[in-house]
Amino acid sequence: MGASPVSVASPVWIGLGANLGDAPAALAAAVQALGALPGTQLQRCSRLYRSAPVDAGGPDYYNAVAELHTGLAPLALLQALQAIEQAAGRERPYRNAPRTLDLDVLLWDEERIDLPQLTVPHPRLYERAFVLLPLAELRPGWASAAQLQAVAAQRIECLGAWDGLA
Repeated sequence: MGASPVSVASPVWIGLGANLGDAPAALAAAVQALGALPGTQLQRCSRLYRSAPVDAGGPDYYNAVAELHTGLAPLALLQALQAIEQAAGRERPYRNAPRTLDLDVLLWDEERIDLPQLTVPHPRLYERAFVLLPLAELRPGWASAAQLQAVAAQRIECLGAWDGLA
């Protein structure tokens, strides 16, 4: 799991979610941490959303998507995301447990990555409104009308722009 950077910065989209504690503040702090990663520049963020848990229980989630340009290699970025989650108190007692912070690599430019630790595009990307709607803000036309329609029954509410993210 090398931490060496690649020579050219790649556009990467990161899904952010949280449903424990002050979730909007946790997401804002995570975005600041993403922008501070070595060789990485925060480009922009989607608006903030609140959504019902999918395949899980617990309180509603707050979600957004951030677009980065990074020179980090995929596994180095994954390791950095996991460190940000840990710093926010992330625990993994069971699959889809409520969480203080969740950071997922959704897309890496137009690349496909199939490693034991990382699959990109994210394997459940098309199943979740809380990912597709904010991602569609940053990449208009990327998700098809059929893909968006497939998640239309999921409860989600756009809360608008939020501190530090426009």
